Amino acid sequence: MTEDGKDPMTDPMAGSGTGPRTGSGTGSGTGPGTGRAAGAADGGATRVVLAGVYGHGRSHLENLRGLSARGLVELVGVCDVRPVEADWLHGLGTPEQVRPDGLAGLIERTGAEVTILCTPINTHADLAVTALGAGSHLLLEKPPAASLAAFERIAAAVAETGLACQVGFQSLASAAIPALRKRIASGELGEVRGIGVAGAWERPADYYTRSAWSGRRRLDGQDVVDGALTNPFAHATATALAVAGAEERGAVASVELEMFHANPIEADDTSTARIRLADGRVITVAVTLCSTGRTEPYLIVHGSAGTARLTYTTDELDGTVHPRANLLENLVEHVRTGVELLVPLVRTGAFMEFMEAVRLAPDPLPIADEHQVLHPDRRELPGIKALTDASAERLALFSELGVAWAARRELSVAGTPVASYVWRPDLPAADSPRPYLHPVRTRGGVPVTEFRPDDHVHHLGVSLAIADVGAVNFWGGRTFVRDQGATWLDDHGRQRHDAFEEVEGGFAEELTWIGPDGATVARERRTVLAVPVPVSLPAPEDAAGTPGQSRTGAPDPGGAWALDFAFELTVREPLEIKSSACKGRPGAGYGGFFWRAPKESADLAVFTAEAEGEQAVHGSVTPWLALVSDAWSLVFVQVGAVDPWFVRVAEYPGVGPALAWDRPLPVADTLTRRVVTVVADGRLDRAAAARLAEAAGTAGTADPAGTGTPGVAAGAAGTGAPAESAGEAP
Repeated sequence: MTEDGKDPMTDPMAGSGTGPRTGSGTGSGTGPGTGRAAGAADGGATRVVLAGVYGHGRSHLENLRGLSARGLVELVGVCDVRPVEADWLHGLGTPEQVRPDGLAGLIERTGAEVTILCTPINTHADLAVTALGAGSHLLLEKPPAASLAAFERIAAAVAETGLACQVGFQSLASAAIPALRKRIASGELGEVRGIGVAGAWERPADYYTRSAWSGRRRLDGQDVVDGALTNPFAHATATALAVAGAEERGAVASVELEMFHANPIEADDTSTARIRLADGRVITVAVTLCSTGRTEPYLIVHGSAGTARLTYTTDELDGTVHPRANLLENLVEHVRTGVELLVPLVRTGAFMEFMEAVRLAPDPLPIADEHQVLHPDRRELPGIKALTDASAERLALFSELGVAWAARRELSVAGTPVASYVWRPDLPAADSPRPYLHPVRTRGGVPVTEFRPDDHVHHLGVSLAIADVGAVNFWGGRTFVRDQGATWLDDHGRQRHDAFEEVEGGFAEELTWIGPDGATVARERRTVLAVPVPVSLPAPEDAAGTPGQSRTGAPDPGGAWALDFAFELTVREPLEIKSSACKGRPGAGYGGFFWRAPKESADLAVFTAEAEGEQAVHGSVTPWLALVSDAWSLVFVQVGAVDPWFVRVAEYPGVGPALAWDRPLPVADTLTRRVVTVVADGRLDRAAAARLAEAAGTAGTADPAGTGTPGVAAGAAGTGAPAESAGEAP
């Protein structure tokens, strides 16, 4: 970090700065190293090699000039993939130059006691082990490595050689951190409930083209893990962990991530994270590179008796600026006299646990252009600075702050948006909060879902909702109690989004089903795809019988699409799934995949291959069912196991397979189902619906179990398809 607070370590856009400030600082470290110490022994300058000169390496050259002028160091070698121009080395003599594959020989020939490693993240482990093996102490830029395994390789080399490794987290050399920790320990802030971090910077488009690894999570098969969380704002997380006194391996219990990108890159440029520490405390981090201008990032410690604010780039703690030590100077003193290192490798173990979570997380989600301001040279997210501030203040993730782009994602077919998936809904507990699809549209733009209608506010477009899962209500609304009827109970569960995995045509999602007491009831893997249907249909006729127009008079879009929805529900312990019908309410077998259609749609009708009308198809067991109106048609297809159909038309339009039609469904381990719904403009007749139903079986590839046999229930009794109607219509 330079004096202006910018981060040239991995951010050449910040400029060269003037080199780190010097001052006092505290920290823990190892004893003196056992490598070469000729400079220390004779009182001369410590010999230094710099690997990685261009980009952030320029700030190290500036620092070396300052320490060289004081007689503390001598630059004896440089290592880079391209020759270093003479003017870059002005005032530093004529150090020997080599390419990275010559680093070991350079260290041995020059007798370098310290190597500064300032190279791309994915090269850190190999070059660090090389430098240590050649007998040189190490100043290793942050982040230490691209993976936890690579970090452990470096740690093993440090232990084996007995040499020192200082990590370039300059903010950890600030005296502000021990000052704040002292205030926390004294009880001045009361009981600390969490630490919130906020950072909002602006970066132009060419920031992501400055090097081959910029904006990448992987490069040539190697982990790079570049991104806002792990690179420009790596200091943010490391500083918060240091303030919490949670710096070594084992300090992090879990990490919850929401990573996004507004720019067309692979890595994140806007993200939030929630780190739960082993002692129960929470750290949230909210950062972006899509703001306007630059504001200094900061952290807030939230205590029961007060708060404290540390701006880590300027070392300002509640209005008082504290000194910061120079990490290279500290390392030189460690080599000469054995003074403790300020940022030894062990002090970054918890940060590496966080980074490993980022590395293993699903790729960041794109933020649609409609949520951005597109400048000629950069992208801006309106209001993002205020959102990072709100996150730090409330210890909340972006999705918990009601941000549209953070809580939903769009599904498209051939470039046409057809559905919005809300994965972290803001809903009352009585609705049994769960992810849902709304609005869902035909390719012609006609809505085919309804959300929280007055007649049933817990109907949420398209969702997976079950009335009773081990006595927990995951449907919403009142619970039917035998001999009492519909009753309000404190039994509502919720479905928590855990992670996304990108798949062609949509996504796979990991969820946890949680009861009212906070206990896990089940875990789910869900796959949601939006795919074209490989069948061409004649254009529907309008009300006047004119070919080529829909019944609403709008032009026919010329194609249907299918929503492929599959789930694999794994219970924590054996339990029963029940419907209200199982408890004495005839015909109320609802529970499972459920689609609420628009109530005001004109001329609603429902039919199967064998029957027509609500009374005839309700409770029937048949592979497909169509719900149609003048403006749209929906063809529901059960792929694999076939359950009875729950159908409503007269009261409201709603359709879904019933998992427990009139008797409980025992689930010992895992329950798997798949429903493909064809969405078409205009009114389909039975023949057209049948053609689409047949095509729907090949429209998608959703298979949550990854077995190639979607629709199979494992460890569940009574999941096969009955041979005839499963019950009497109400």
